[in-house]
Amino acid sequence: MRLFVSEGAPGNLPVLAAAGRVRGRAELLISTVGPEECMVPFLTRPKVPVLQLDSGNYLFSTSSICRYFFLLSGWEQDDLTNQWLEWEATELQPALSAALYCLVVQGKKGEDVLGPVRRALTHIDHSLSRQNCPFLAGETESLADIVLWGALYPLLQDPAYLPEELGALHSWFQTLSTQEPCQRAAETVLKQQGVLALRPYLQKQPQPSPPDESAVTNEPEEEELATLSEEEIAMAVTAWEKGLESLPPLRPRQNPVLPVAGERNVLITSALPYVNNVPHLGNIIGCVLSADVFARYSRLRQWNTLYLCGTDEYGTATETKAMEEGLTPQEICDKYHVIHADIYRWFNISFDIFGRTTTPQQTKITQDIFQRLLTRGFVLRDTVEQLRCEHCARFLADRFVEGVCPFCGYEEARGDQCDKCGKLINAIELKKPQCKVCRSCPVVKSSQHLFLDLPKLEKRLEEWLGKTLPGSDWTPNARFIIRSWLRDGLKPRCITRDLKWGTPVPLEGFEDKVFYVWFDATIGYLSITANYTDQWERWWKNPEQVDLYQFMAKDNVPFHGLVFPCSALGTEDNYTLVSHLIATEYLNYEDGKFSKSRGVGVFGDMAQDTGIPADIWRFYLLYIRPEGQDSAFSWADMLLKNNSELLNNLGNFINRAGMFVSKFFGGYVPEMVLTPDDQRLLAHVTLELRHYHQLLEKVRIRDALRSILTISRHGNQYIQVNEPWKRIKGNEADRQRAGTVTGLAVNIAALLSVMLQPYMPTVSTTIQDQLQLPRPACSILLTNFLCTLPAGHQIGTVSPLFQKLENDQIESLKQRFGGGQLEESLELKAKVSPKPEVVETVTTAGPQQIQVLMDEVTKQGNTVRELKAQKADKNQIAAEVAKLLELKKQLALAEGKPLETSKGKKKK
Repeated sequence: MRLFVSEGAPGNLPVLAAAGRVRGRAELLISTVGPEECMVPFLTRPKVPVLQLDSGNYLFSTSSICRYFFLLSGWEQDDLTNQWLEWEATELQPALSAALYCLVVQGKKGEDVLGPVRRALTHIDHSLSRQNCPFLAGETESLADIVLWGALYPLLQDPAYLPEELGALHSWFQTLSTQEPCQRAAETVLKQQGVLALRPYLQKQPQPSPPDESAVTNEPEEEELATLSEEEIAMAVTAWEKGLESLPPLRPRQNPVLPVAGERNVLITSALPYVNNVPHLGNIIGCVLSADVFARYSRLRQWNTLYLCGTDEYGTATETKAMEEGLTPQEICDKYHVIHADIYRWFNISFDIFGRTTTPQQTKITQDIFQRLLTRGFVLRDTVEQLRCEHCARFLADRFVEGVCPFCGYEEARGDQCDKCGKLINAIELKKPQCKVCRSCPVVKSSQHLFLDLPKLEKRLEEWLGKTLPGSDWTPNARFIIRSWLRDGLKPRCITRDLKWGTPVPLEGFEDKVFYVWFDATIGYLSITANYTDQWERWWKNPEQVDLYQFMAKDNVPFHGLVFPCSALGTEDNYTLVSHLIATEYLNYEDGKFSKSRGVGVFGDMAQDTGIPADIWRFYLLYIRPEGQDSAFSWADMLLKNNSELLNNLGNFINRAGMFVSKFFGGYVPEMVLTPDDQRLLAHVTLELRHYHQLLEKVRIRDALRSILTISRHGNQYIQVNEPWKRIKGNEADRQRAGTVTGLAVNIAALLSVMLQPYMPTVSTTIQDQLQLPRPACSILLTNFLCTLPAGHQIGTVSPLFQKLENDQIESLKQRFGGGQLEESLELKAKVSPKPEVVETVTTAGPQQIQVLMDEVTKQGNTVRELKAQKADKNQIAAEVAKLLELKKQLALAEGKPLETSKGKKKK
């Protein structure tokens, strides 16, 4: 290998530091070349550093060269490092280049230099502080540390540019700077001259653009279209022209669905909800809805997919609920299983199986796993001190004890885990414990129990994680939670409880006990599959052929990523273990938490009573999905997203595209003669479609939804610029252009209908019905944009897809789900009180709401003008004018202007 560097090039620093890792492992020759020498034959501009491999290939990006050195040294890739490298390239480097240019070339100092990078430095500091780890990706130095250290060193080696308040960043930087490979790299590049050593090189470089200072936001931006090569455009056109013939045959649907050798077999689970709780929106987005999107996407990709879930029915929670309602535990399970199934059916969750854990198969499989663990020496016996409520005459399950966390002082910690600090707790460790049923203070009593010997299984778990995590799509929070457990050292975990309602323990002396729900709940996935097919082991004892995706909120990670894998590994029975563990953060409600008892928040059985369709709920929950951090449901934001993204963007585009076909071309897709601009649009749509695939393959569900909205915005812009409603009235060339624009637009609408299917299945089907999209095109989504509605294709009747959400409607719902029965009392007062005289009060709305109304007035005005220009039916025009006047009235009220009394038109 030969590494080419140039004096004063900042990229030399991380590359030379990383090169220290391959000393003695590979032969490396380092050559210094001039900054204007072109070492890579196929690049038009000089580029250093460059690594020429023994094969003759070249690596010429700093991070790629560093990655190669790290891989040679035995380092294994991980997602968190890849995320840091992406951030370094897209966020840090533009800011840092501007700062170094100011400092070294222009001679500026102070805030002129620090200003562009301050935000990036703060981000690194906060990440290090939040993780409480010495390095960016965990406990040990990674590729991300070396790349970021090398990028920052020229600036931060001057203490003036390392803010004192960024303590974690300061500690990280000093730790790396004192390491021998980094010290040697710094001495080689800066040659005791400090940052001035970079001046000759930087003076020959173009002045970098100032970094974008826009705030990080969830709001969609007007995307600039990417620069495309002629080859990309030509490939997009070729794929488009092949059309429906490009589609593979539909794979036949099996019943039951079983793995197929040679195919991609995807097994998807969502965390089993407790049967006695009605799920709220946070439960729904965290588990079943997220998994449903991925299951639907998997089927569109023609992957052999099985998606399962069910109710978790054993445990004290069920016993207690049965006592409250005067039913048996089985009757409670039967009742609430139906409630759960109805909720998920309304939300259009596409389970292949929705089962339950109170079955003979659950008992059989759980007891078999236990017996195998027992015979292999992975089960311990010990006497446990437990909390017993004398008033309720029962030992208390962990979740029915509440008290002060012994670690962080949180006052509402449960008996098994603290929701605030995340640490596991033994119930007797709680300070000021209380029985959650009767609020009396429990006493400590002894009982003999069985434990899973996790320390004995720890090495097997580490080996499995070492093979599984690199290249997998475990979310960063899941990786961090498991690593933090392992860092603290695993401890034996109790797997039995003094209850009656549960899976019996098949061991002499333990006949009055059942298995702890978190030992056998995850086994529920296996038993639910076994109730679906007697060939369940083809899914669950087939790790070579099955890709297992498990969806959950982050509090379930330890049980899916550690407890069950340890149990399965200990059986030595070749169980399929999780390949991709997908954990969300928490969804809050407005400014607080969901609470059924206080009537705060929307629960699954209430959503269908709001009058808002299930697909709108799905869209908004997926739009705010808490992927990287907690997020919050907001009624005002839901109104905004429905009216702007769905109604004005997506719905507006798809409706216009279909209406133009109906109105101007008799319902038949017109001939399309593509111009170079049209061909570029094909390539841009293809690019965004591939981005959508890349994101969903990595289970970045929320981000992939943005790709759909981006394509829709491109489509709206395309129609607006080309104005087919005007061109249709022109000469032959204009009419042909109107046909091309309409035909291309309606094909984009057809593509969007398929991309939408995982997110809004009912809306997707409605669009496909309106466009009469051929069945194969509805069921398969390729990575290319195809012409699926060729010239001459007849579409159906087109109608609007979405309805506007009104302010008073949303305010009423916000009040209804805000915690009180205020709505009912107000309704009662209204019935018995005389109707007061109507007095117009003028109140101003917020700027965001005003802007939405202004946009809607503008859009409605355009609609009216279009209808008038088309000489549309007078009644239709009158209806749209009435809408415009109503919008203007709402805008006037929002701006605090007095309303003018309508006097009507004077008769002539």
